[in-house]
Amino acid sequence: MLVVSNNSVDATFERAVVAGAIAVNETAPGYGRCVFRCLSEAVNYEDTELIVLCEGDRTFRAYDIDKLVAFAPHADIVNGTRTVECLRQYSTQLSTVIYYGNLFVGKLLEAKHLGRSTITDVGTTYKLCRKSALVQLLPRLRPAVNLEFNAHFLDAALGDGLTVVECPITFHARVGISKGGNTSDLRALRVGCRMMIGMIFGWRWLE
Repeated sequence: MLVVSNNSVDATFERAVVAGAIAVNETAPGYGRCVFRCLSEAVNYEDTELIVLCEGDRTFRAYDIDKLVAFAPHADIVNGTRTVECLRQYSTQLSTVIYYGNLFVGKLLEAKHLGRSTITDVGTTYKLCRKSALVQLLPRLRPAVNLEFNAHFLDAALGDGLTVVECPITFHARVGISKGGNTSDLRALRVGCRMMIGMIFGWRWLE
């Protein structure tokens, strides 16, 4: 297991080492830079072709990896979707506003790449990627894109001809305090608007 800390002040790096993980600290701040570092580190390992990206706040569960792997023969990237009602806990950071805003932006991305994929969740971190696809995709990504990075990732993947398939995953209340775009509906609205700007006008405007 590879754990990337983004200058965390809650001993993430130290606890990961004690738990036996390979720990890396990304000193440049920002969600996009942290995710980009995760993927960049992961492609350096030769022992697997499949890479799973996940947050450590316990919103996702390891047993869903089996579902992601089941879709792997059909895709370069299997994107977990949190939009299936019966698979979500009642109280999570995915409020009604964030839920439908996320779905709306997903459909905008789907329309941009019409006929390429079905997109219902542009904000989830939980995804499985083929290493060969990441090697192709990483040079196209802009790590300075912050909380909008997952939408940017999917947009770049579809634009580069990669196959993206969604897989329903379970979603739970997080442990700890969120520092992301779901801390309030207003902040999530700003992130969603910036995602749409990136899709329409280009992601360079968000750096």
